[in-house]
Amino acid sequence: MESKKYLEGQSMQRPPLFESDGFIYWKNRFETYVKAKDLDLWHIITYGDFPPIQNNPKTKKDEIVPFDKQNDDLKKKLAKNNEAKMVIYNALPRKEYERIFMCKTAKEIWDTLLITHQSNSQVKDNKIDLLVQQYEQFMILKEESIDNAFARFNTIITSLKALDEGFFSKNYVRKFLTALHPKWRAKVTAVEESKDLTSLSLDELIGNLKVYEVIIKNDSEMVKGKREQNRSLALKAEKESSDEDSLTSDSEDEEYAMVASQRNKDDKNGKGKRKCFKCEDPNHLIGECPKLSRNHNQRAYVGGSWSDSDKEGEENTKDEKCLMAKASNEVSSETEYFSDDLSSLDEKDLDSEYNRL
Repeated sequence: MESKKYLEGQSMQRPPLFESDGFIYWKNRFETYVKAKDLDLWHIITYGDFPPIQNNPKTKKDEIVPFDKQNDDLKKKLAKNNEAKMVIYNALPRKEYERIFMCKTAKEIWDTLLITHQSNSQVKDNKIDLLVQQYEQFMILKEESIDNAFARFNTIITSLKALDEGFFSKNYVRKFLTALHPKWRAKVTAVEESKDLTSLSLDELIGNLKVYEVIIKNDSEMVKGKREQNRSLALKAEKESSDEDSLTSDSEDEEYAMVASQRNKDDKNGKGKRKCFKCEDPNHLIGECPKLSRNHNQRAYVGGSWSDSDKEGEENTKDEKCLMAKASNEVSSETEYFSDDLSSLDEKDLDSEYNRL
């Protein structure tokens, strides 16, 4: 539970908990904490303990004062030596304490930590070179927010300052502007024309860019919403057009079905009204009537028997023509020439003619 409190670093009573993986970060926070608590403590950690020395009024020289002769002011000053050590102890976990427990002063402890985790000068120079390379190659992604980009950029420059206290660049603002994605080109031009980059602070630039970022985001959302609206309208119009085509097709199919049904109905009604002219049978027409075929064959036979003399041939020819005309009239009339009485007369005439011959 207490360890979590140390990580949060919210208490002024306990220093920030040591972090080996983020030593530079911890080092800066620890230094700030100690200076805020007591400047004398940071002086002891950096330059060493206060010695038990006091100026001798007689000799006008600084002399080491035995403990039993130390006054209260000197004792309070010497007590700060142990207080500085305790501040460091409170910030270290047990594993780190085992590294420095043999150290006698706060400065020895601090130097040991620096050597162990900040490495020697060669390693330090390599880290600085790596950070400088990251600084020069720093670029902001297209969809990256200004807050995230600034956090990455600030980590690089802060680490550089921690490793090299003399590192300082007045080009932070210009570097951040040139690292922006091309979509920011209009804003970059506006800043360069309206601001003095040599006096513009990085914090002021970030605040300005964040305001512009909100404007871009709102415009993008409006354009996206308009695009979605147009797309929705287009889909709706397409659906309505498809529905109209479907209704038209259904109407045409229905109309065709009604015409076909009416035609079939008419054909059925027409067929029901047609019947044979000879016998009035609705199941066949006159060309298929058995009565017509029989009578026609008899006349044809009789005609064939009238071929004995020239006179009879002429009469036969006339009779054949009469019979053909008569048959034709019988076909074109409904029942007038094919009644049972007429058929009966024809048979009597044939019998009489046959007896005469």
